[in-house]
Amino acid sequence: MTAQHKLPMSWSEWFALDGVDLADLIRKGKITTNEVIAQATAGVQRVDSELEGVLELFEDVGQNADADSPNRSGTLYGVPIFLKDLGSRMAQRAQESGSRLLRGNISDVTDPLINNYLRAGLIPFGRSTTPEFGMTFDTSTNYLGTVKVTRNPWNPEHTPGGSSGGSAALVAAGVTPISMASDGGGSTRIPASYCGLVGLKASRGRIPMPLNHSEYTLRHVAEGVVTRTVRDSAAVLDYLHAKPVGGTFYPMASPQGSYLESLTTPPQQMKIALSTGRWGRDVECDSAVVDKILAVAHVLESLGHNVQEIEDDELCDWDLMWNTYITQWICGPHLPVAQLHGVHPTEMEEMFSPMVFRHFDKAQSYTTLDLLQAMAGTNTITRSFGSFFENWDILLCPTHAIRVPVANGPYSLLRDEPLESWLARLVDACRYTMPGNEAGLPGISIPAGVDNDGLPIGSMLYAGQGREDLILKLAAVIEAAKPEWFAQMPPINVASA
Repeated sequence: MTAQHKLPMSWSEWFALDGVDLADLIRKGKITTNEVIAQATAGVQRVDSELEGVLELFEDVGQNADADSPNRSGTLYGVPIFLKDLGSRMAQRAQESGSRLLRGNISDVTDPLINNYLRAGLIPFGRSTTPEFGMTFDTSTNYLGTVKVTRNPWNPEHTPGGSSGGSAALVAAGVTPISMASDGGGSTRIPASYCGLVGLKASRGRIPMPLNHSEYTLRHVAEGVVTRTVRDSAAVLDYLHAKPVGGTFYPMASPQGSYLESLTTPPQQMKIALSTGRWGRDVECDSAVVDKILAVAHVLESLGHNVQEIEDDELCDWDLMWNTYITQWICGPHLPVAQLHGVHPTEMEEMFSPMVFRHFDKAQSYTTLDLLQAMAGTNTITRSFGSFFENWDILLCPTHAIRVPVANGPYSLLRDEPLESWLARLVDACRYTMPGNEAGLPGISIPAGVDNDGLPIGSMLYAGQGREDLILKLAAVIEAAKPEWFAQMPPINVASA
């Protein structure tokens, strides 16, 4: 059922629907879930040869949309999503983490997050690309025997970001309105910024982690989705926060009511801190990015909010922040996976992409004391941001300090250069996302228009821990005030393919 005349709606109609709209049509009987999966599958066929964001489509779901028993009462029943090839797993589905080490790996368990997707009624129908172990924001891999470069639908010479690059490219192009993402240093928010999407990173402890992961050693990671509308992000979060009883080191009170329903009430006047500073790095934020953030600030002021610019040192001790974050980045728990799979140190250089191998190599120079000091640093940084949000409701800043770079370019894991220069460049670009991971803050990237090259730029809203409601409400009023920034159709899309 892929021919145009057999599909249930035109491609322009399909692209215009967000997940809430699509689920509403299903609920009213105007379209079936099998028809939805057929149209999404046809969408892949229309654009993925240019984007290369899909690793596989699930054949059984293509034949029966209810194959994995999504909740028919869920708010988003029938909406198809791609599973990112990293993080939470689904039983009997492949997950290779973009790595030769895990090629052909099939999961034998379904993690709590995936169960939450199914509770929402979402239908996983394929798997999207990610860089090896999600360790950069350029989605280029070589583990399948050839170089596979996922591309941005706004301009295929450029990256869609990462590590949730495949999901972001496919949502932006209109294949589906929602897809899985995860964020350990900006990997949900950066591709949202680069593709003109909405990307929410929830608070530490809000969303359940994979069953085989330690919540403490992966304290900086939060999984979720990328979407085209704020209400879709809110609708999904209504389900994602459910956790198995006793299944968390970070207990957090359940939200008071529905995130989606809360969007109907506009926020009261907020005290908003504005920052486009260096945040402890040596280079300035790109001026075009700064201009877009100032435009968002003007919108917020026009809506009656109090926006004031702050100095960098009002946030935290930046030397401590970067020493702490970079230590955990290099020594993260994804690296011992090689030893767990019996890879001998002499085989590692051949097994992994060049920059991932350099992370393994560098990790050997860190001591137990270095790791203990980083753990203590996390506590200090978290308290610093906690104190900051006692005086401010929201922090407005760029999502990324740079504009969209070329695909398989300076941030690719396939580059062959010293780790020090590559990592410094990465951290410079991610200066605004990584602190949110270290401090466990909720943050959302929303579109702020496009640059002179027609590529999207994102702005970011942070709030105190546990206050996803504040950033969703504020994002929704920005969306209402500037609809031309949101859900825009890029040059490569299902409607014009």
